[in-house]
Parts: sequence; structure tokens; C-alpha cells
Amino acid sequence: MAISRSQLVKELEPGLNALFGLEYKSYKEEHSEIYTTESSDRAFEEEVMLSGFGEAPVKSEGAGVAYDQAQEVYTARYTHETIALAFSLTEEAIEDNLYDRLSSRYTKALARSMATTKQIKAANILNNAFTTSLGGDGVALCSTAHPTLGGANLANELATSADLSEASLEQALIDIAAFTDERGLKIAVQGTRLIIPKELQFTADRILKSTLRVGTADNDINAIKNMGMIPQGYSVNHYLTDVDAFFIMTDAPDGMKMFNRVSMSTGFEGDFETGNVRYKARERYSFGFSDPRGIFGSPGTP
Repeated sequence: MAISRSQLVKELEPGLNALFGLEYKSYKEEHSEIYTTESSDRAFEEEVMLSGFGEAPVKSEGAGVAYDQAQEVYTARYTHETIALAFSLTEEAIEDNLYDRLSSRYTKALARSMATTKQIKAANILNNAFTTSLGGDGVALCSTAHPTLGGANLANELATSADLSEASLEQALIDIAAFTDERGLKIAVQGTRLIIPKELQFTADRILKSTLRVGTADNDINAIKNMGMIPQGYSVNHYLTDVDAFFIMTDAPDGMKMFNRVSMSTGFEGDFETGNVRYKARERYSFGFSDPRGIFGSPGTP
């Protein structure tokens, strides 16, 4: 007795789902080293950044206590995108018993496409960090001109662009330690992880792991390693497009974020008109940032 289309779908779907899951999970989620993941149940998410309070004044004896008021500085919006792709197997391929070989190949290709797309979208925020990745304050992610209520601009980019080196990394860490809040008060923030393209992995390894200073003939210690700076080391992101740019993640809260609206789902069904069977993958998410203090970057030298 010939197997019906509905029976074929029912028989094939569990195997294809398992194959898709294994292939999808085989690709490293490099975005997890940059973004904090949160869940969402709306079409978009908004985070209002508050200013906090200014420096506390001296209270004279018998006088009333002074009051301050936090202000809404700006709102960061995350608009979720629906990412979906499908393939179909023709009725003729099924009749000719090609569905087993083709479905396996196509399912793996679909998983690779979905996994790679997520990493590309995550990296695009950094790839445009110095130009078009604008935040709630209307300024590019990495800039020397983030406005604050205190008047002085916040800089999360080197004042003079530089390639990755011991000197540029030390200066970046000094700049991160000088971060202030919206009212100009010092905050305790430090660099935690270096994010680099594949072209800089050897440079990063020498800078972070050498016991002595790199490229010198003396016996000076490598201060970055000796002081335990960049405690999480470096991570290579294979989707960064600028071979000179590098980034330092910080421990500032509410920095780089990914919102997961709908987790990965798959579906398999037959089509009456064409006789084809179709397999689909779909998910919804968004990448962005709220507080630019969550990252520091340099585009490298032109």
C-alpha cells in the first residue's frame, strides 16, 4: 500500500526536527559573549534610562534635607524581527525515493542559514558601532560625544583611533575606569572581555597572556596580565567585518542586549495542490543596546 502524504509528513517530521536541532546547536552562539539575553512578550521593548542623583550636599544643623529627582534621559527601543526560511520537496522527488537524502541535506542547510543569520545580525551592531548603530541618545554606539545631564560628554571610544596594542588597550582600560553616570559621578566599571575579529587573535593572545611585555627586550612585567585586567580574556567573533576594530565589554549593567521574542520553531506540512512537502524554520528576536557604557571600542587606524 502506498504511503499517503500526511503519513509521510508524520513519519519524517520527528527525524527532521532532531536533525535540524543538532545542526543548529553545532554552531557556536558567539553573540552570547557580547549580549545579555532577555525574554519579551511584546512586538518591541523599550528601556528608559534614568539619570540617578547628583552629589549629596551638606545638611546644616536644624535645616531640612535636600531633595533630588531622577530624570528620564532617553529611551532605547528594541524592535523584534521575524526571521524565517523554508524549503520544499517536490512530489516527484518523493515518488523517486529522493526525499530521504534531499531532506537531510536541505534540513542541515536550513539550520546553518538560520544560525548564521543570527550571528550576522548580532555582529552588525558592532560592525556599525562607529557610524549607524544609533542608540536612544541619538549617537553612535561607540563615540566620544555621548551627551550627559552633567554637561560633559561621555566617551566610549578612544580619543585617537588606534590599532590593538598594549598601549591602546591600556588607554582604553583607563578611559573605562573614568566613566561617570549621567550626573557626572564616578561609577565603578571595568573591562571584562576583549571582542576581536579573527585577524587580531594572535595579537590579543600575546598581549593578554605574555608574562613579560610584548616586543621589548627588557624584563618589564605585562601589567595587563599581572593586574588581572580583562578577566574573561578575549573572544574571536568571526562575523566582524573590520579587521582593525576591537571592542571591550564592561560590567556596566543594561549595556548590550538581545531580546528573544519567539524561540526557534519548525514546521512540516504537505501541500494538496502541488503534492510538495514543505519544512519551515522561524524565530523572532532583536539585538541592540541601552547604556553605551556596556562597551568600549576603537575602529583601528585607517
